[in-house]
Amino acid sequence: MYYVNHEQIDLRLAQVPMLLDACRELQEEWGALALRSGELLLHLAQERLLHLAIEIVTDVGSLLIDAFMMRDASSYEDIIDILEGEGVFSAEVAATFKDLVQLRRPLVQDYPVLRREGLHPLISRLPAAMQSFADAVPAFISKEKL
Repeated sequence: MYYVNHEQIDLRLAQVPMLLDACRELQEEWGALALRSGELLLHLAQERLLHLAIEIVTDVGSLLIDAFMMRDASSYEDIIDILEGEGVFSAEVAATFKDLVQLRRPLVQDYPVLRREGLHPLISRLPAAMQSFADAVPAFISKEKL
């Protein structure tokens, strides 16, 4: 059996409910606040939410790969491909996460030129994918330990 860093995985997965609440709240408030000079704040909140989701998925994914797959991922997209290939989550969730990780560079490195226009389409897809991920990871760990 391999070493599974349950503490780090659990710590990161514990952030998922907060992200789900933030997605819902951001969607609800977008229209009302955007009309009242709060648009910049909403864009920045949205960017941070997306960034945290990326980090949770890739951090937990890396920990799973280190523990069970004994290989290195070459990129953020590769983390998603490996986890999908190992059956951690479905192709639908993988598609959402592939779209998500493609945002990392714009959010982290290209933020000075990032276009801030409207609610990002991933905000509506993210809650289902993140909840699926939070449910699938412990199930995958239990299955692999058998």
